[in-house]
Amino acid sequence: MSDAIKHECGIAMVRLLKPLEFYKEKYGTAFYGINKMYLLMEKQHNRGQDGAGFASLKFNVSPGTRYISRVRSNQPQPIQDIFAQINERLNGMMQAHPDKKNDVAWQEENLPYLGNLFLGHVRYGTSGGNSIEHVHPFLRQSNWRHKNLIVAGNFNMTNSSQLMEELVSLGQHPKESTDTVTVMEKIGHFLDDQVEGLYQELKGTVSKKDASPIIGEKLDIQAILKRAAKSFDGGYAMAGLLGHGDAFVLRDPAGIRPTFYYQDDEVLVVASERPAIQTVFDVPLEAVQELERGHALVVKKSGEVSVKPVLEQLPKKSCSFERIYFSRGSDADIYKERKMLGKLIFPEILKKIDNHISDTVFSYIPNTAETSFYGMSEAAEDFLNQQKINKMLKGKREITAKELQSILSERARIEKIAIKDVKLRTFIADDNSRDDLVEHVYDITYGVVKPTDNLVIIDDSIVRGTTLKKSIIRILDRLNPKKIVIVSSAPQIRYPDCYGIDMAKIGDFIAFKAALELLKDSDQYHIVTDVYKKCLKQRVKEDAGIENFVKEIYAPFTAEQISNKIAEMLKNSEIKAKVEVIFQTVEGLHQACPDHLGDWYFTGDYPTNGGKRVVNEAFINFYEGKNKRAY
Repeated sequence: MSDAIKHECGIAMVRLLKPLEFYKEKYGTAFYGINKMYLLMEKQHNRGQDGAGFASLKFNVSPGTRYISRVRSNQPQPIQDIFAQINERLNGMMQAHPDKKNDVAWQEENLPYLGNLFLGHVRYGTSGGNSIEHVHPFLRQSNWRHKNLIVAGNFNMTNSSQLMEELVSLGQHPKESTDTVTVMEKIGHFLDDQVEGLYQELKGTVSKKDASPIIGEKLDIQAILKRAAKSFDGGYAMAGLLGHGDAFVLRDPAGIRPTFYYQDDEVLVVASERPAIQTVFDVPLEAVQELERGHALVVKKSGEVSVKPVLEQLPKKSCSFERIYFSRGSDADIYKERKMLGKLIFPEILKKIDNHISDTVFSYIPNTAETSFYGMSEAAEDFLNQQKINKMLKGKREITAKELQSILSERARIEKIAIKDVKLRTFIADDNSRDDLVEHVYDITYGVVKPTDNLVIIDDSIVRGTTLKKSIIRILDRLNPKKIVIVSSAPQIRYPDCYGIDMAKIGDFIAFKAALELLKDSDQYHIVTDVYKKCLKQRVKEDAGIENFVKEIYAPFTAEQISNKIAEMLKNSEIKAKVEVIFQTVEGLHQACPDHLGDWYFTGDYPTNGGKRVVNEAFINFYEGKNKRAY
């Protein structure tokens, strides 16, 4: 993304299914689980750079012994920071007790962070601040082991205020109104309720001390989650640990947020990205399963693992931005899909360059667009090969060796035009200084673009267009091309996201700004006020009656008209080259990513009613000049 945006968080969970002695004997260390958690979190570092957290749970320790350990960081390198803290504590204690090097029982009882169950989180903040209090995992404490609850998740709720009101109506007084806290307290309330019910059943038949482990065995995690999650509206993959040893991972009913897991006889692993599990545990693709939408993966302290239905499934709308940009491209399917996005947009590129491949240089910005660039390049080669065949078959005379050599030597002009100087990135601290510094983050390759050339640059997506206009296009124009064609492998981003991505303010989107300009140009700007009035009326409706009225802003225009207006807005008087912009079509996106049809930021077709309410609220905020989120 030429425009930096923040996005979904990532979760990692490891449940050891054998005693710690097993891992010491087989792998040489009782710290096997901690080591794997470090790798899982680092392999998902792309999902979070604002903060990271780690929690561990011990099963077999004496009362009075700390059995929950947690460490969180909001430092610039948070994963490195938390594991440096963990290692410092562990190494310090082991150095103080060198005779306990091989005593796993002593280590389990005395060392912090060593345990049987681990939960990790990497955070990209989409709301709230970046203080340590906003970093997952969150902890709800109690002296009853099974009432302790540790929660971490990759989610945003569209109805946090409603969830808060429900908690207040239950007599609670939550310490914060963030969706993470409200979700944790909602689950915690029904956990407490079930614990109390089980205790009342056992009362008089066993002692209070003996009742505790029995309650832990009888806890029905599925029932707790069904009661807690029935009013959740959002995209989520949330994981929870209970103090006595049960754990769960719950996925939203539309499958918006990704969740994968792997199990063998030694370990159960959960992560937000499939390749992280494949790489860290060296397992094939087919061994890693995707958690069904609306289901929970439940593991009891006994080690019994099951997948339970929790919420009625909605049509599957897995986030397509995961495929376009967010998830690492090392996933086998994502790699193919990104290449396909580049291939499918090539016919539109040909139109913009009048089929003049020989007079066109192809490249990409930023590095994350490289895979779609490969697909675009392959499509260019295929086009050239067909042209070669046509030339060789043209006419009936024999082709001379010189002519044949000339035909076969034609190649698409693939070049590395922009090289990122990563060292400069850390100095981009605020928007005021960012524009000037971004110009120097990219070094450009001189001497490969001629004044008669087209320069085609593919990007993952174009969100705000700010960096393109203020920096990237100016940099590219220094090469003096005849025409600059900016290609987005994603469709036009027209609507805010409310399920995890940091795209909450509709007025920021260049596609929205272009539609407004077109409304002015065509004397139809009254539609803006009409939509505002309709959005105001929807506030009193139940969610089931909500419509996305913002679609009416775009309705008078074709996608091509909006793209042309965007190109006009990106060019300023300083730019000498002609500038054109191409976006992927929604149909092309669905063709490339047929199993991930979550496209609400492109189409306005939100998978939940809360999403429709949010988009209308976002428009009201825009109209009223309020620079804030709608959820």
